[in-house]
Amino acid sequence: MDAIELLTKRSSMPRLTEPAPTVEQLDVIRRSAIRVPDHMNLSPYRFIEFMGNDRQLLADVYQQAARLNDFGNERIEQAGQIPFRAPMIIASCLRYVDNEKVPRHEQLASVACATMAMQQACFAQGLGAIWRTGWLTEDDYVREQLGCGSEDEIVGFLYIGTPAVPTPIKPQKETDSFFNQAKDVLLF
Repeated sequence: MDAIELLTKRSSMPRLTEPAPTVEQLDVIRRSAIRVPDHMNLSPYRFIEFMGNDRQLLADVYQQAARLNDFGNERIEQAGQIPFRAPMIIASCLRYVDNEKVPRHEQLASVACATMAMQQACFAQGLGAIWRTGWLTEDDYVREQLGCGSEDEIVGFLYIGTPAVPTPIKPQKETDSFFNQAKDVLLF
């Protein structure tokens, strides 16, 4: 897949199956994450990989979070199944660095770029991936269990595997409704 096709036809793949990325594919995914824009080279990111039996560790965390939120038994059971939707999950975390020149939102953007870069590296290698958020990224217990400090946050969980079906490609959007000429926007 060439770079232009990768960028203009990106679509998430929610239905994932074995196998997980190979050692070589995972190396490309990792190297892609740490090449993103990173003002002052702060590296404000940390990634936690769950593959194979390690997914049960994440399932246990999810179920305990559901219990602490007083969810019903059915939702607690469902929480424990979430990590098994893909052969591999990477938690993308902002590890905030106090820096007067690089505000928090810029560091968060760097982690988001890293997550997107990992997803693109998956697609470029014929893998499928989907970036998920939701209540688990916001939950204090999950954040604590993943080693996030008070200024840190979970940016998302990247589910990775082999596409179970052909990746559905989203319809192309018209660019005109998102881009304007400066002369049409500036007020002076």
